[in-house]
Amino acid sequence: MTRLNVMLLIALVCSSLYLVKVSYESRRLFAELDRAQALALKLESDHERLLVDARAQATPLRVEKVARDRLGMRSATPAVTEYVVPPAPAAEPAPDAAEGRR
Repeated sequence: MTRLNVMLLIALVCSSLYLVKVSYESRRLFAELDRAQALALKLESDHERLLVDARAQATPLRVEKVARDRLGMRSATPAVTEYVVPPAPAAEPAPDAAEGRR
């Protein structure tokens, strides 16, 4: 009977040590999950902010202002427009009368 009690005591101690280890691991994983969720929220917030910044910088008025200031571009007007006309095709020689009868 004492042998059975010793075996049960060892099993109880091992079981309680395993329970402590599992609960510690559970707490550690929960804290890691909480940190990962906080990081995901921060990244989502940064992504939204960057999208808003990109939309603000891509407005037509801002693009035109940057084109004028930095690139020295100007609006196209009839006064500064040059039209390119393709050259007229060269006149092909008329087919010989003999070739036309074939």
